[in-house]
Amino acid sequence: MSFAPNATELRARARADLRMGLPVVVHSGATGILALAVEALEAARLAQVLAMGGHPVVAVTDWRAATLKLAAYDGDLARIQLRPDATLSAVAAIADPAGDLSTPLKGPFVAARQGDATPHRAAIALAKEARLLPSALCLDVVNPAGFAQANGLTLINADAPQPLHPLAPVVSARLPLEVSEAGRLHIFRPDDGGEEHYAIEIGSPDRAEPVLSRLHSACFTGDLLGSLKCDCGPQLRGALAQMGAEGAGVLLYLNQEGRGIGLSNKMRAYALQDQGFDTVEANHRLGFEDDERDFRLGAQILRKMGFSQTRLMTNNPAKVARMEDNGITVTERVPLKVGENRHN
Repeated sequence: MSFAPNATELRARARADLRMGLPVVVHSGATGILALAVEALEAARLAQVLAMGGHPVVAVTDWRAATLKLAAYDGDLARIQLRPDATLSAVAAIADPAGDLSTPLKGPFVAARQGDATPHRAAIALAKEARLLPSALCLDVVNPAGFAQANGLTLINADAPQPLHPLAPVVSARLPLEVSEAGRLHIFRPDDGGEEHYAIEIGSPDRAEPVLSRLHSACFTGDLLGSLKCDCGPQLRGALAQMGAEGAGVLLYLNQEGRGIGLSNKMRAYALQDQGFDTVEANHRLGFEDDERDFRLGAQILRKMGFSQTRLMTNNPAKVARMEDNGITVTERVPLKVGENRHN
């Protein structure tokens, strides 16, 4: 019997390492890289990487590359070659668009064209999972497994499949709410060490009938602070009120802040919006897709609660499609039109 971590546990460890500024080693076959999240990079570690020689690069997504006016030769990413005298501020500016408008003439940049970019792609994915800017400082290493062992670093296999991690019910308890005293809160935890997700059950919905439900992504600014930049808070309260009025329903509260990019990156996007960009443009300048959320989680929770059909409260057709794709029949899309104001 071994206590060694499995692939899922290693990936969780790698996310924590990157957030603390530690490097990880990512390999694909015999090809391997040392990878550090640019957002958490410190001057001392940058100096260490540059002192190793070789050809260090900063891996960014194709969206960020487009902002930097750089061709993404690897398709969905670009590997920007670094000079031996690169500074921390110069590396940070590649990943962070905060200063794009004040210092638009970065570079000139040269993108690498040779070699396998699979490990770099995996490093960017890890940075996203860690809710960091999607960019990594990378350097090729020989014998990646031996390098990781010699330096006490987490070793990640870029070729390992990334399945949807199962959610396990942790606990549920009665929770009287303003909209209904017959409330119950269910907590679900993924097996990959990620964030927990919640289901707020109103009444006792019949498992054999379509349940009135809503997929609601966490929004600290809207749900708690009453932000006027989105309609999340009014939608949350409106959905619960309608469920309370009907006497039954399930609100799925998914911890996918900022369309799945995390609160810090969401605030970066807000700062870019103040410069004149809309939500999608801001996400792209940061290096993210339009929407990084995984709505399969909601379908998984409903199935675990015993539901196979739903009347889904949403204005987003993508949510309907994802539920249908993952085994939940959407018998009706119920519009939720609340919270419009001049700021959103």
